[in-house]
Amino acid sequence: MAKLPLDGIRLLCFVGDVYEDLELWYPKLRLEEAGAHVTLAGPEEGDLYVGKHGYPCVADAAIKDMEVDDFHGVICPGGFMPDKLRRDPKVLELVAGFHDRGQLVAAICHGGWIPISAKVYGGVRVTGSPGIKDDLENAGAIWEDSPVVADRHFISSRKPDDLPHFCRAIIHFLVEWRSTK
Repeated sequence: MAKLPLDGIRLLCFVGDVYEDLELWYPKLRLEEAGAHVTLAGPEEGDLYVGKHGYPCVADAAIKDMEVDDFHGVICPGGFMPDKLRRDPKVLELVAGFHDRGQLVAAICHGGWIPISAKVYGGVRVTGSPGIKDDLENAGAIWEDSPVVADRHFISSRKPDDLPHFCRAIIHFLVEWRSTK
C-alpha cells in the first residue's frame, strides 16, 4: 500500500460535553484517512461526551495524562466545550507547549477560546466564529473573515461549512512541517 501523506503523524484533539459534532468528527476522520493517528482526549478517559447535535464520543484518553512530546499538534473543535476546557490548566499547558515548539495549533469556530486562554494568539492572524471576534482581538490576534487562515503553525476556521478548507490547510501544514524536520 502506498504511503499516506500523514503516516506517522500523531495529533491530539480535545473532546468534552457539548462539542460541535462536525468540528470534531470531520477532522478526526479526514486526518486519519490521510494517515494520521488522532487521539481524542477529554476530562476523563473512557467517558462518553455528547455533541451539540447528540453525536456521542468516547474519550480515548484523559487530558491530564497527555504530553506534548507524544504529539505533533493539537486540534481545538468548537461548540460550548472550549469554554469549559479552557479553564483546565493542563489544556492550556498543552496548547502553549505546541506553540513553543512551532507545532500545529488548529482551532475552529469557538475552539479559538482555548488558544486565547493559553495566551498564544498575540500578533497571530486568525479567524473564528464571529461570536468570538472581540475575544480574539482582545487577546491580540488579528481577525480575518475567511474560511481558513494559516499563520505560521496556527490554522483556524470559522464554522462547520469551512471544514474542507480547515482540513486541507492542516494537511498542507503537516506535510510541509515534516519536510523541514
